[in-house]
Amino acid sequence: MIGSQNSPAMRPHVYICLNGAQIEGVAFFGRQVVLAAHEERAIDALAAVKTAASFERMIVGPRKAIERYWERVAPRHAQPRIVRESQPVMVVDTKSLHGHSNGVVVRHARPAEWQSVAANSAAMIHEELGYDPRAGSAEFDANVRAAIDRKTWWVGEVEGQLCFYCSEGPYNRQTLQVQGIWTPPHLRRRGLGTAALFGICEQLLKEHRTVSLYVNAFNTAGLALYKALGFSQVAEFTTLLF
Repeated sequence: MIGSQNSPAMRPHVYICLNGAQIEGVAFFGRQVVLAAHEERAIDALAAVKTAASFERMIVGPRKAIERYWERVAPRHAQPRIVRESQPVMVVDTKSLHGHSNGVVVRHARPAEWQSVAANSAAMIHEELGYDPRAGSAEFDANVRAAIDRKTWWVGEVEGQLCFYCSEGPYNRQTLQVQGIWTPPHLRRRGLGTAALFGICEQLLKEHRTVSLYVNAFNTAGLALYKALGFSQVAEFTTLLF
């Protein structure tokens, strides 16, 4: 059985696939389509309620689920411009985390720093996804400023200079996801990103059981950084970008 928490005409909305009282799948439809399901019948049911592509920028979820979902919706959907087929999902906890600060101070971004945060976040998206999220819209900058006000943006600082950026993403009882991980190109290969992320994870693990992230399998530098800090792979995502 499929149910929606909002009217199908509204965006964003969430569909839940139920087998009796058991939840077998969940899909969020908005600017991202996020799928969480393992049972084939649940994936098929969630694919059946998906209309033609509207304004989503991506479809993301567990690799096997996305592969089956995409087989079902592809005939009535715009084709992706980029496919990130393998994205390891990695997790660290207090026992496995290791590293040192290396002189990098970590803290929440300050409101006065929003321009630096927005510019570097946009640069990360442009490098990773191939488009400028600030082009023709003030929404991106407004969202960054709101996130800073909520104290979900983190920065690393060394010798008075911001050297690292990341933000808090979704969370539940098991984990908090960090995202937007970025070291400016001119500050790379100095260990600053490793030191900053260590310090941020150390702080986040005071309130969360684990810290998680996902990364492209071809990002060897990122994988090496995360493994050096004690992250280990627990799952695999696939992302389709439009």
